[in-house]
Amino acid sequence: MVEEKGTISINTENIFPIIKKYLYSDHEIFLRELVSNAVDATQKLRRLAAMGEYKKDLGDQKIKVSINKEQKTITISDRGIGMTAEEVKKYINQIAFSGATEFIEKYKDKGEDKQIIGHFGLGFYSSFMVADKVEIFTKSYQEDTEAVRWVCDGSTQFEIEPTVKKESGSDIVLHLNEDSEEFLEKPRLQGILDKYCKFLPVEIEFDEKVINNPNPLWTKAPADLTDEDYLNFYKELYPFAEDPLFWIHLNVDYPFNLTGILYFPKIKNELELNRNKIQLFSRQVFITDEVKDVVPEFLMLLHGVIDSPDIPLNVSRSYLQSDSNVKKINNHITKKVADKLQELFKKDRKAYEEKFDNIGLFVKYGMISEDKFYDKAVKFALFKNTEGKFFTFDEYREKVAANQTDKNGSVTYLYTNDTDKQHAFIESAKNKSYDVLELDGPLDNHFINMLEQKLEKTTMKRVDADTADKLVEKDEKIESVLSEKEQETVKSIFEKAINNEAMTVTVESMSTDELPVVITLPEFMRRMKDMAAMGGGGMAMMGNMPDQYSVAVNGNHPLVDKILKAETEEKKEQIAKQAVDLAKLSQNMLSGAELTHFIKRSLNVMAE
Repeated sequence: MVEEKGTISINTENIFPIIKKYLYSDHEIFLRELVSNAVDATQKLRRLAAMGEYKKDLGDQKIKVSINKEQKTITISDRGIGMTAEEVKKYINQIAFSGATEFIEKYKDKGEDKQIIGHFGLGFYSSFMVADKVEIFTKSYQEDTEAVRWVCDGSTQFEIEPTVKKESGSDIVLHLNEDSEEFLEKPRLQGILDKYCKFLPVEIEFDEKVINNPNPLWTKAPADLTDEDYLNFYKELYPFAEDPLFWIHLNVDYPFNLTGILYFPKIKNELELNRNKIQLFSRQVFITDEVKDVVPEFLMLLHGVIDSPDIPLNVSRSYLQSDSNVKKINNHITKKVADKLQELFKKDRKAYEEKFDNIGLFVKYGMISEDKFYDKAVKFALFKNTEGKFFTFDEYREKVAANQTDKNGSVTYLYTNDTDKQHAFIESAKNKSYDVLELDGPLDNHFINMLEQKLEKTTMKRVDADTADKLVEKDEKIESVLSEKEQETVKSIFEKAINNEAMTVTVESMSTDELPVVITLPEFMRRMKDMAAMGGGGMAMMGNMPDQYSVAVNGNHPLVDKILKAETEEKKEQIAKQAVDLAKLSQNMLSGAELTHFIKRSLNVMAE
């Protein structure tokens, strides 16, 4: 052939500057695209060899990335299929005519369509984001074809001429512009290769080392892998993370293609929505770690990788486009996670219970946010009580129904969100043979509300929401040892001692072994304040409202009789004040001047 000059064919006026500057949101993507193209070219030659259409020895097929600081160039070399002069004109000069698309069309009946990365034919032009001149030296695998050199300075003008090249394949040489000289630094290029090319299916050599794993774990059959394999791969992905609890190997080929491994990390009781822990790949090319559409919200806590050629990407392969396949994949992942948890529960319940403090957050989050997951999770979601025992939903209802059903036929589930702070209330509930659940996680306010909506005839009540006798409303009544007049007197004494409009005093008939004074925040008000603390908007106003406490005085307690028999009004008020402060202390409500006065008063009482 002879030297030729021409104009790159672009159908839409002024599209080239847009491709160069705006198609890709991040300039470093150029390396991903060019290396991916080299992988395509290499895989195409492998397919042709496998089909008997290429007879020569494939030789060393590593893709090599190299830097020349003096010449300010980056070169990406492959030993792949290469191009003839006509193919260069066709694939390079006619933007968006994808060589991969044509190759797939030609060989689709031979099952070769799943292995080729390229989709759009635009990736090559990402090189002009960082280079003011690009050269291609390429030689086709076909017999009796000569090598060619193509060069373009970023305008629509190109030159193409014969050159000398011994082996088939292509060398892409980027002459970097001044703004992009950062990419001549080895650590910068190494970082990009680690991010985007770490699991490409052809070996990538940089700085005389192979920098990728061409056969990552998710491409292998689960039956061929051991627990150690999965743990080692997890360390490869997250070198400094603690070992995961377990994992799910995804392997689907219908109605869409999806592979991957999702790991359940140890998160205990912290809602660590670390959204960059699941990596999305397409044919082993890293795409993004923003996977909120592919992975259900509640599983964003997981770690791992997902690879699917069926996830629709925008033209620059930088982010997802909405599509029915995305929703199908999302639903499938939800189902697989639910099936795995059910399997673990059935297979070894004891081991599952030991993990539940860590995985309970996943389960609750899923039940709150996904109705389909809830329907499956009711079989393996667990309650844990203050004695450390676990129960399924059905088991727990059976356990407490007899003793904790109120006069309206509703079963009351008592819970604590702070076993230390609410210890006195827990003990009072246990004295009545009530069971108390531990619901102290960051999502449990929402979880409790959901349970009341989902579970028939069920009331959720925090153990300090009322006196023990009123936690489960029954028709049983304890007789009062006080007359109505004495009850009014006691109420008046305590109101004077408290002197706080935010505290409503009632005199109750309780067991003599109950505390003399119990201060509670009604369940509805406390729950609204808890929700306000987590939310915003209109709920924030509720969070700013003053607390309205109930102060229940145990009229049957011996201390009340002592107050009534005290010689002076001052003495009566002193004892009442002391009893109220003790109740406040048990609720962690005593501080500042009130705490100082309480200590002084206690010392005086002891001295007397």
